[in-house]
Amino acid sequence: MLTWILPHGSVVFSGHARREMDDDDLNEPDVVNILRAGMIADAPDFERGTWRYRVETDRMCAVVSFNGRSEVVVVTVWRKKGRGR
Repeated sequence: MLTWILPHGSVVFSGHARREMDDDDLNEPDVVNILRAGMIADAPDFERGTWRYRVETDRMCAVVSFNGRSEVVVVTVWRKKGRGR
């Protein structure tokens, strides 16, 4: 689904995600790159009425939920500890 949404749909950032991006010196292109290159390795968690998926690269992680078939919501994001900036 992400492979279709990224070029054709929309990526929405929660307020919490934006604050975490600021804290970890990340920007929107960084997060889109996480979504492009990252892997969903674990089963999703059902939290606050939505299924949330953890998309991870070696250095960063984003938690997303889907709003229909054409929108992904970035719930939070962070840079993994012990990794350089």
